[in-house]
Amino acid sequence: MSPDTFNRPNETNPEEEILRTPYPNKKEGEMFGIADQLLGASRIKIMCADGKARMGRIPGKIRKRMWIREGDLVIIKPWDFQDDKADILYRYTKTQASYLSRKKVLPKSLDVF
Repeated sequence: MSPDTFNRPNETNPEEEILRTPYPNKKEGEMFGIADQLLGASRIKIMCADGKARMGRIPGKIRKRMWIREGDLVIIKPWDFQDDKADILYRYTKTQASYLSRKKVLPKSLDVF
């Protein structure tokens, strides 16, 4: 094999779009939110896309992997039985958040990037 075969990108279908940032699944009730205030004990106050402020909880399986700061864009899923609480499913990096802002995916109320 020649050395340039390692540097050549993979041949893919040009119509196929590569999705690098996950989007909230609207069918499951997921939505965008911004971390507003850190409360301790894996709890965060979140301003959601629907205009409500919810208490966000970081579930145990992602607690150690995901460090969330104030002003971070997150995906949340509100609880079925308590609408003022939600689980945090994903945190976007600053680069991903600015990408979503440029693509006009974010709601107007959350577009601070």
